[in-house]
Amino acid sequence: MQRWKPNVTVAALIEREGRFMLVEEHTPDGLRLNTPAGHLELGESPAEACAREALEETGHRFTPTALVGVYLARARPGSELVYLRFAFAGLLGEREAGRSLDEGIVRTLWMTPDEIRASADRHRTPLLLRGVEDHVAGQRYPLELIHADPSVFGA
Repeated sequence: MQRWKPNVTVAALIEREGRFMLVEEHTPDGLRLNTPAGHLELGESPAEACAREALEETGHRFTPTALVGVYLARARPGSELVYLRFAFAGLLGEREAGRSLDEGIVRTLWMTPDEIRASADRHRTPLLLRGVEDHVAGQRYPLELIHADPSVFGA
């Protein structure tokens, strides 16, 4: 019997002066909007994965400071592909000079929550808007809520 497992992903909810940093990226469904996000890799904690993915997709260093939420959603209606997403709030650092963005990322852009709501048909995942709404509502949990045992970081 094969055991079903969700794909674990992380997302950076980066807010500055009432606007959120999103990435516009090529996907199998066309050009879509998303928060900087990606997959958890072996040997890293969810917060470390989030910092790495934000750097790869935006060129900026990102320091997670709080967990906003943990979310579960199908990749698309009827799909057996399901994502378990850890979304983090944090601090955006400077852009790393000369760093190119991940393949498929067209650009970063800053959008207000209203602009994000109005562009829902272009979202890569419904979790984009849910994370933004939870961030705007002030939902924050300490990073210590997620424990990564030292065995995760071993060989």
